[in-house]
Amino acid sequence: MRITIKMKIMNGKRGGEGVAETPRFDHEKLKVYQRSIESVAWSGPIVDRLSSTLAVMNQLDRASTLIPVNIADGNGKSTSKDRCRFFGIAGGSALESAACIDVAVARRALAPDTVSDGKEMLRATVAMLIGPIRSDAPERST
Repeated sequence: MRITIKMKIMNGKRGGEGVAETPRFDHEKLKVYQRSIESVAWSGPIVDRLSSTLAVMNQLDRASTLIPVNIADGNGKSTSKDRCRFFGIAGGSALESAACIDVAVARRALAPDTVSDGKEMLRATVAMLIGPIRSDAPERST
């Protein structure tokens, strides 16, 4: 199925007047994917602020990136077992990202009051992934 999104264009570039139609992938329609992209956008400036000498900086960058990547990959799989596996990996990456944020706070690289929005996005992402995982693999819900 093909759906379109509208974006502003000006002389063939984004940002001006007019409307262009762009095809979207199925995974882009998923609220959990959209939420994961929001968390990547949130974590970008955090990663940029962290010292590159902190191992947690690279780990947070990798883990937060893998959330939407695995959601997209899993959504494209044809079997429930494969979808469940990739969504589970995405959930694990979200939990890993939250732990990285906690480590950065513990090391005083981030202030505790600056991370609540990002951790809430990650919590919501994990919560949204639980449903598909349980419905695809009922034996995992116990």
